[in-house]
Amino acid sequence: MSSMQKAGGLAALLHAVAYVVGMIVGLTLIFPLLDAAPDRYLRFLSGNQALVYVWNLISYWGSAITVVIMVLALYERLKTNAPALAQTAAAFGLIWAGLIIASGNLMLHDVGVLAELYNQNPAQALTAWTALQPVEVGITSGNELVGSFWVLLLSVAALRTGQLSRALNWFGLIVGVVGMLTIVPALYGSLAMAFGPGMIVWSMWVGIVLLRRMPVAAARSVEPTMPLSRTTPLSR
Repeated sequence: MSSMQKAGGLAALLHAVAYVVGMIVGLTLIFPLLDAAPDRYLRFLSGNQALVYVWNLISYWGSAITVVIMVLALYERLKTNAPALAQTAAAFGLIWAGLIIASGNLMLHDVGVLAELYNQNPAQALTAWTALQPVEVGITSGNELVGSFWVLLLSVAALRTGQLSRALNWFGLIVGVVGMLTIVPALYGSLAMAFGPGMIVWSMWVGIVLLRRMPVAAARSVEPTMPLSRTTPLSR
């Protein structure tokens, strides 16, 4: 097993951890405040800057770094027998990582700005937050299209090559389709909540497979051809 496969397996497991941390903190502390009133969230932010900063750092930068390593490891695994699909999937995976970083950087910067502004002028901080929040969310979380397309293409490529578990590939297809359907506004709320846990399970499964299974040989052995004897008569 190559070092990239090991790194990809560990990255997949850490990606699942980043998802779990992000969802637990978000569902228990952040999202209820946002649903109640933005003012309550800004008040919480001003008193808990470090917590919100670390949450964003793990949820976004931690997720993006692990995605990049996963993309490279899975591309290495699939490129020989499905080069076009593997390249296309890798492109979408890296684009997704870039979007996560862009959104995360904006959120990390806004934590300090909004907290300081809230301490000086709560009404102005609320106005700024109202303008910034759609931009932060829209970069990567408005729908899960890019990430789900990466998972979908990977699953199709792996099904064709047999390089990953067949059950994992079918599960990846389901997760990918669910994520792509979040582009429909009426379905976004329910399907986004399904996509997150689905990605956690998929990432953990990928990590286990990459760490345990040796990749299938890229080319089958070919039986050597019997050399032509010098005494064999040539056709006339």
